[in-house]
Amino acid sequence: MKKGTLEDPKALISEAYKIDGITAEECRSIFLDWALSVPVDADSTALIALLLERHGVDGHPMTQVLRDGLETMQKPRRRGGLSRRRA
Repeated sequence: MKKGTLEDPKALISEAYKIDGITAEECRSIFLDWALSVPVDADSTALIALLLERHGVDGHPMTQVLRDGLETMQKPRRRGGLSRRRA
């Protein structure tokens, strides 16, 4: 079993880049598993940026998934509030 790093504890992201023909759907599933394995107090935005710097290859579906994850982390959506409770 390959030992992971702080930014990729289970080496999921690095292994995804080695899989020929991997699909975007498979990359999203791997990303979700990665997100669940990162410590709660970790700065996910910084970790995703580091992963992109280290592994980001244009045209690879995991690169797009990481970019999407980085964008989503930087733009939190409001959930709930008064309008949500009235519905």
